[in-house]
Formats: sequence, structure tokens, C-alpha cells
Amino acid sequence: MASFERITYRRVLYFAVFIPISGVLCFSELFFIKEPHDVMVLRKDPVILDCQARGEVPVSMTWLKNGVKVTENERVYALSNGSLYIAEVENRRGDKSDEGFYQCLAQNKYGAILSQKARLTIASISPFEVQPVSSVVEEGSVARFTCKIHANPPPIITWEFNWTILPLATNRITVLPNGVLQIYGVNQGDAGNYRCVATNIANRRRSIEATLTVTSVPEPRPPQKPRIIAGPQNITTSLHQSAILECVATGNPKPIISWSRLDHKSIDVFNTRVLGNGNLIISDVKLQHAGVYVCRATTPGTRNFTVATAALAVLAPPSFVEWPESLTRPRAGTARFVCLAEGIPNPKITWLKNGLKIHSNGRIKMYNSKLVINQIIPEDDAIYQCMAENDQGSILSMARLIVVMSEDRPSTPRNVRPETVSSSAILLAWDRPLYNSDKVIAYSVHYMKAEGLNNEEYQVVIGNETTRYIIDDLEPASNYTFYIVAYMPMGASRMSDHVSQRTFEDVPLRAPEISLTSRSPTDIQVSWLPIPAKFSRGRIVTYRLSYRVSSESAINTLEIPGAKSKHLIEGLDPDTIYLLRIAAATKIGWGEQSVWTSHRTPKASSAKVPMAPELRLEPLNCTTILVSWQPSPVNTASIQGYRLFYWEDSQQESMPIQLRAHDSHRTIGGLDPRKKYHVKLLAYSYAGEGYQADQTVSTPGCVSVRDRMVPPPPPPHHLYAKANSSSSIYLHWGRPAFTLTQPVNYTVRCNPVGLQNASLVLYLETSEPHLLVKDLEPYTAYEFAVRLHVEQLSSPWSPVVYHTTLSEAPSSPPLGVKVTLIEDDTALVSWKQPDEPNTVVTRYTILYASRKAWIGGEWQVLQREGTITMALLENLLPGNVYLIKISASNEVGDGPFSNAVELAVQSKGIQSSQKPKRSDGSTEARAYSDGFYHLDRKSMTGIIVGVCIALTCIMICVLILIYRSKARKSSASKMAQQGNGQVPQASVSLANGSQAESAESFMPMVSDNFIDAKGGTGLIINSAGPVNPKPTKKKWLFFTCEDKPNAKKGQAQRRLQTLCSYQPGTTMLTYEEEPPTSLQVLFGPMCDTEHSNNSEGSHETGDSGRYSHDEMEMTQHSSVGSSRPPSLEPFTGNEEGLACDEPSSGPPHFFMEIPASASSQPQNEQFATSLAVFPL
Repeated sequence: MASFERITYRRVLYFAVFIPISGVLCFSELFFIKEPHDVMVLRKDPVILDCQARGEVPVSMTWLKNGVKVTENERVYALSNGSLYIAEVENRRGDKSDEGFYQCLAQNKYGAILSQKARLTIASISPFEVQPVSSVVEEGSVARFTCKIHANPPPIITWEFNWTILPLATNRITVLPNGVLQIYGVNQGDAGNYRCVATNIANRRRSIEATLTVTSVPEPRPPQKPRIIAGPQNITTSLHQSAILECVATGNPKPIISWSRLDHKSIDVFNTRVLGNGNLIISDVKLQHAGVYVCRATTPGTRNFTVATAALAVLAPPSFVEWPESLTRPRAGTARFVCLAEGIPNPKITWLKNGLKIHSNGRIKMYNSKLVINQIIPEDDAIYQCMAENDQGSILSMARLIVVMSEDRPSTPRNVRPETVSSSAILLAWDRPLYNSDKVIAYSVHYMKAEGLNNEEYQVVIGNETTRYIIDDLEPASNYTFYIVAYMPMGASRMSDHVSQRTFEDVPLRAPEISLTSRSPTDIQVSWLPIPAKFSRGRIVTYRLSYRVSSESAINTLEIPGAKSKHLIEGLDPDTIYLLRIAAATKIGWGEQSVWTSHRTPKASSAKVPMAPELRLEPLNCTTILVSWQPSPVNTASIQGYRLFYWEDSQQESMPIQLRAHDSHRTIGGLDPRKKYHVKLLAYSYAGEGYQADQTVSTPGCVSVRDRMVPPPPPPHHLYAKANSSSSIYLHWGRPAFTLTQPVNYTVRCNPVGLQNASLVLYLETSEPHLLVKDLEPYTAYEFAVRLHVEQLSSPWSPVVYHTTLSEAPSSPPLGVKVTLIEDDTALVSWKQPDEPNTVVTRYTILYASRKAWIGGEWQVLQREGTITMALLENLLPGNVYLIKISASNEVGDGPFSNAVELAVQSKGIQSSQKPKRSDGSTEARAYSDGFYHLDRKSMTGIIVGVCIALTCIMICVLILIYRSKARKSSASKMAQQGNGQVPQASVSLANGSQAESAESFMPMVSDNFIDAKGGTGLIINSAGPVNPKPTKKKWLFFTCEDKPNAKKGQAQRRLQTLCSYQPGTTMLTYEEEPPTSLQVLFGPMCDTEHSNNSEGSHETGDSGRYSHDEMEMTQHSSVGSSRPPSLEPFTGNEEGLACDEPSSGPPHFFMEIPASASSQPQNEQFATSLAVFPL
């Protein structure tokens, strides 16, 4: 018994759980096992389009062609398995042709499903679109012919030469699959007639003949820079197809062709090959192959090159990212299906219910790639399909919605009665349900506009205590549809009967937009557009037009029937500003008047200026308007251009936007929503400005009152910019992941970085997620942003992307080329950048050659980076005249060379003042005193050696001075001990500056006999002249004057030998630049050191100008700022020690050493030790 209960429980669980789940998850009710595919056949051939479906029988099959059911007949009928058979395919004009898109529709009791689209194409070949053209080519150059033809399937292209098939065995001849013939190294044997032959399964066609003429070129051929004569073109190809990027270049020597990507990514080597002499063929194109490709032609062995670019766009069929899933929902519930697909271009999402397209009706909404069904009813139980479609194909995915019904539910509300209350309100009343009304907990009132498609449905929920409700947010003079649903805790009733009601009219909400032009100097043509029904709020019966002169207050008024849309005001004054406004009225009353719009009538003498263009304004979205125009048909003047003005109401008139004569439209963006703008347009010629056209326009609101709670759509994502050339940038972006049945538009904002004038911002409109922005400035940084528009909804601007256009090849040579000879065989050449602000220079090429080499065309080449504007020309040969010229280059190409500058290099030993000359006769006489030159290795080595020698000498002098300082201290102590007498009276202590001035009283005056006591020489001078000592052999020992026999004496004796003794009756040599001061009398003459400004005395006496020990010692005392100088210490020396050349026979001498006071003299003067000599 227990076993039987377990088995019964399992069976109940199986039927209760597994079977419903299998119906939802496994979806075995209906599905395709074979779907039709694209097919191409010949005319009159039979064809079968396969389609087979499986599901619960019976399953019926229906075929659709371009969305319309196929009518079966003897020639076209369905087979027993569901496939479609066409006995003879016809290719007639109109609907009689069998070409088109076919789909099969399978249906059973659960619903219907639609297959993917299959395209039936009849093989054909059209006449040639492009015929080959005769050409004249130099011998050894490249000949190129091209032809273009449209055919299905794509034809095979061959070429004929003089009516015979052109042999392709040679490497000189290349035939591209797109119909291009290239012949390299043309010779006289290639001259003749060529024609293109296109062949496919439908037919064969031959083009007209083109003649190739080959001209001879004298040998040797002059060198030529590389030039691309046929560069790659922007192409768009489908996934898994082939792409051909052509590149043909000429030059002497023959240039080398290379390919790269602008984004520096590597080129796929597995699916890419080079055909001929530089054509790039990409087979089995994939998405990663998309990008900008660069063809570069380079002269062998040099860096001279030129480039050409092209963008490759890859299209991909749609593919699903997220599929809808089957759902089970109760009545009055909500079902949401999600479907995401990707592809290039972005696929369009369409929702199908049982094979039929779904339209939004308020209860059913489609947004953000979702299908949302509110207030589910039994009729919503069906099979739903998501179809993603673009130019490359279509795919479908399906899901089932199962509606669960409740048995214990109320009946529908009865006797629904609408009644109009006003222009915006309708009273709705009803009776309670007949059954289970006591279980009703609430009522739901649904209403929507009756006119048009995809209208929004609105819902209001009220309690069960009332059966009356006033809907008061309706639009005037509009029809609405209403129904009511009763709710209970376990479910909802069916919908009540639908009823319709119209609201009353009201006064117009706004005035019409007016347009003003003049046909003559004395009239104004006023025209206006009908007010949209949303703002007219009824039928317009009358217009009121008012006008006046701007300087007067009197107003003229005209009433015009509501059926008219223009009026001509005549009898006006020429060259006068008039103000005009208009108002509209319904049978209820007058609406508000428009703002005053100004218009100036033309001058009476303006008969030959252009007439006013026909102006038309169209709001594209809430922030953008499209201004379009056509020249007046009665215009006789030649138009040179247009001037466009626009400004917001109550604002000042803006600066004009200059437009070209062939322009016919302009997009104005960046406007504010719900604002009125004035637009004025006039044409101008050489005779002056023409008649103006004035018009007003109002921008719509970005979000309507009903949609204030609806968030704006997200902005486009992944905005990417690529520079396509020096004047264009290619933009592409991703569409946000949502789906709407309405078309999607984009606004692209473009302006140079740092632009101040907002009126110069460029706004471009497109419906595709990519755009090529043209007519840009070379090498200029631009900023881009994109926003999306759906109906009246606009997304925010996308994040700004910055990109710079490519630079153009320099069109002018470097400026200010100067050459100067800085060594016998080296010259310095300098220059300035070309005067082109939008051109970047990456390399300079310097050509120089002697006149002899120049005649033979043998130039020496130097290249420098674009940041360097000078170079050294080395190893120049003496006795030659050199020619120098320079060109600037960048990655795009090379610029022209400058005029040649002449430089004469004279032979060694000949001084020449000749200056460099230009080849055009002008001379250069510029000094290079303020320039910074690049030094060569030889000059740099000399500088380093010189600096090292100078540092070595400085170190030796420092060591000498240190040694002599120590010797002076030791000499002073020894000399004090060896003296024969002491004179303590002469010991004087100078405590400060005042004592130093009074020190003269302690010093006995010396006669006019002096000795040069600087220590620089042993020369003795008296009144008769220099006293010649006995010649002795001297030897340098730290710059002291010592004889060899006295070399072993003490430090004091060696030092005193450098001083010459005083001789009675002799006169000492003195030198004075100015009368001595009291301090100079006390301390003696100023020492002649390196810091002295007076050096004439040293030259006269042969003084070497070196420091003495006393000078160094006093310099040290001054540097430490001692306030008390050392005491004066007298000492005597014997005759042996005092004699420099001869022994002295006079009385002993007294020497006093007096230190100089640093504080008693100006800072810029230094006094060394002065040695005073007194007779005892």
C-alpha cells in the first residue's frame, strides 16, 4: 500500500511540475528545423527555398515576400514539407519580379513563429560604371588603368592588350580583383590598346579601349622624390569578405612600398598579403582588421618618403548577446522580455507576436531593449520573437508567454459613460461588476489618445468606494479612448468596453512662427506655418497681423482668414526697420501674440544685389535646429556667399556665420529647450549685401509633461576618433543598449580646443553610429562629443574626446638659412623653421656639395631632428665653393628645398673676408655673437685639456703660497734672535685707527732715498739710475733670490736676502698716482697685488707682481676681522745677511715691519706689509 502511494505521488508530481516546466523551458510546442537562406540563380532557372517546422500538429506554413503573403500559382507554390518552389524565376520590373526577401510563417494552436529573412537574387551584370581612360606615360614609369562594374555575383576581371589576353607571367603587370591594371617599368613594347573584360555566370562585358602612349626619357634620369599616384581609398566591406588597398608610387630611384596601421597595431600576417608592387590584400576580413592603414613610399637608402592613408570599416551581421526567456504570468500581471544584439551597423530590434509586428499601445511598451507587457490579459498568451536586423542580415529568437487564469474573479465593469467637462477634463462614470462585486478592492482607469500609433497609455488607480472619476490632464480638441478594470486580491477582471470622447477647444497656446522677406524695397512678404495641433487646441479661424515702424508707436493691424498662410504688405518705405507680430484665434478666442520681429526693407538702389533666399527652419530636437535654404528663383546677381545670424528672443543679434556660395544648409546646435530664436539669412555679392530673410523658430522641450518621470536615454558610449587625413577625422561610437521602434538620430559637436566663439561650434547630424568629419584645419586639436535623440528625448552629451588632425607636408622651405666658416675645414649652417603654424617638422635634410660635385649631381646628405636648427659641415676642401640647401619633412612627406647658399672655403694661409652668398645673388652678413653652436669632438677635447692645465697651475700657486706663508713665520722668529742690536723704543703698538694716525711721531723721517721693498726684485736704483750688481748665477727656489753658497742658512737670512739694503747717498725709486694720505705715509705705498688696480709701477721696475709673505699674512689678518693688529717688532740684521749682491759698508740699519690696517682704508683697497728702513 505504501509503495502504491509513493508511485501515485510521483505521477502527480510529474504532471504538476515537470510538464508545465517542460512547456516553458524546453519549448517543444513549435520550432524550426530548417530555415531559408540567401540564394542566387539565373533567370528562368528553378529554385527551392527550404523551410521546415516541427510542433504539435497541425502545423500550417505560409510564405511572405517583403512582408506580404505570397500568392501561390502554377509557377510558385509550396511543397508538402513546407518549402517554396519557383519553377521559373522571373526578373521583371515592379512587383512581378521574384527578387526580394522571403520568410516562412509556421503556426499551430500555441501561436506562430516567423523565420529569418532569405534574399533571392537573380544573377546579372550591368554596364560599366567606370571605363578605362587613355594615358601618356614616361618610359620606366608606371601605367595604370581602371574599370568598375556592378554585377551579381561579383565578376572576374581580366584585361586584353591589342585584342589578346594580357599575359600575367611577368612581375611587371598586376591585375587587382577590383578592376585595376598596373604596369611597372613601362617600355615601348607596352604601348597599345587596353580594355577590361568582366565575366560572371550571367554574362560577359567588354569595356571601351584605352590607348597607352610611352614617351622616351633622356638618360640619365634625374632624381625624383617619391610620389603616390594611386593611394588607398576608404572602403567598407562585410565580414569574411576580401579588402583591397591599392598603393602605386613613382620616383627615381624606384620607391619602396610599406604598410602600417595608424594605431600602431600589427597587421595580421596570416590573412594579409602584398599583391604586385605594394597593394595590400586582406582575405577573410574580421572585425580586428578595421582601422586606418598607412601606405608609405620611401626612396631607398634615404629617409625621404610620402604617405597616404585610408580607413577600412568592417560590417558584421547581428548576433545575440542576450535572448528572451519564456515566462508564466497571472492575469493582470507584468511580463518583461529582454533582447540584446550587436553588429555593425547596430542592429534594429523588432518584437513580433505570433509573427506580427508589435506596436506600443500604452499597455505594451518597448524601451531599453525590453518588451514590457502590463496588465496582462488572456489575449497576451502567445509566442513572442525578437528580430535583430541590419544591412548584413537578420536573426530571430523566440519565447513563450503563458497566462494563468483565475476562476474566482469579478466580471467586467459595466455601462462606462464619458462626459466632456472642459478643454482638458472628461468625467468618466461606470457601474459595478455584475458578479463578485463585493470582492473588488480597486478600479484601474486606463486612457490614451485615439489618433495615431504608439500612443502612451496612462493608468489611474482609485478605491472601490466610488464609480466616478474626472481625468483633468488631457489636451484640448483631442479624442481619447477609455476602459476600466476591476481588481480583487486573487486577480483582475477583463477589460470593460472601450469608449471614446473628445475634449473641447481652447484658445491657441502659442502664435505661429513667421518668416519675413522682401521682394522690392517697398514691401514685406509675411508667411507662417500652421500651428501644431498640440498648441492650436482647436481649428484656427483668424490671424491678426500687426506692424509698425520701429521708431514710431502707431500700429497697423490686419485680420487674415485662418485658411491663409502668407500676406504681402505693400507701400512701405525703403531702407526702414519695421516690427511685425502675429496672433491666432479659434472660435473660443484669441491666443497670445508673438514677439516683435524686426525686418529692414532694402535700399532703393539695391536692384542688382541678390534676392532673399527661401529660408526654412526645422527643429531636429530640443537643442538643435536645421537651417536650409535655396537661392531665389528670380535671382540674377552672382552670389559670393551667405551670412547667417541667429539669436535668442530678447537677446542681441549675434555675429554672422560666413557660409560658402554652394552651401544649402547649416545645423545650429547648443540651443536651450523651449526657447524662441530669430534667424536671419542674406546672400552677398560684389555689389553688396542682398535682401534678407527673417524667420523665428521655437525649440521643443526635451521631456514632455507626461514624460517628466521618464529618465533621458543614456548617451552614446565608446566614442573613438581617428585622424583620417590632415583635414578629416573619423568618429565612431556605440549605441546604448536599448531598443525603440522610432529611428535614432545623433548630434555630433565639433570645435577646436579652446574655442571662445560659441557660434563657430560645428554641429553635425547623422543616423549612423559613425561619421567622417571633414573640412578641418591641419594639425589642429579638436574636441568631439555625441548625443542621442529619440522623438523628443535627448541624452546628455557623451564624454569629450580630443584628437588632432594629421599635419600636412611642409609647403615652404626653412627660413633664414645662414652659413659661416668657423674653422679652415668646418662650417656652421643654421636656419629657422618654416613659417607654417599648422605644420609639424620632424626632420631636416641638408644637402651640400662643391660646384664640381654639384654639376655631377653628387650631393652630400645630412639629416637632423626637427628640434635642431643648426648643423656642422666638416671636412670641407680648401679652395672650393660649396652650395648648401635645406628642406623640412614630416611623416606625411617632404617639403621643398630652400634656395642654395654659397660658401667659399679659401686655401690655407689666405685670409678672406668673403661672406656666404645665396644662389639668387643676395648676401648674408650676419654675426653669430648670440648663437649657441654644437661643438665637434676636436673642439671639445681642446677645451677639456685647457681647463685641466689651468686647474693644475692654480693648484701649484696655492701650494707655493702655503709654503711661503710657513717660511715667513719661521724667518721672523729667527731674525729677532740674530739681530746685533735691539731698539725697544721702536716697539709700537697700534691699538686702533686713531693710534695709527699718530704713529708718524715715532718714525724718524727718511730722506728722499728709497728702495723698492715689494720683494719682487733685487734692483737698486739711485739718482743716477739703476745700480748694476755683479752678475751672479741665480737659481729659482720658490721664487726667492738665493745664492748657492747661502742655501744652507736660516730662514730669516734667506728671506732678508730678498731685500736690498739702503746705501747712503742714494735715491730710492718711488711711484705715486696721487698725493699720499697720512696712512700711506705711515704704512708705505700700496702693495701691487693681483687685486690692485695700479699695475704700471710693476711693469716699469720689472716686478713680477707676486704676493710677498707679508701680503699674505696681512690678507689673513684682514679676513678674520681682528680688532687689534699685532705689535710692531724691531729687529736688526748683520751685514752678511743684508747684502744681496755686495757687502754693505755703512752703518747698521734698522728695519720696522708695520702691518696694514684693514679698517683704515676703503674695502676695495688692500695694503700689504710695508718695510721702513732707518739709519742708526
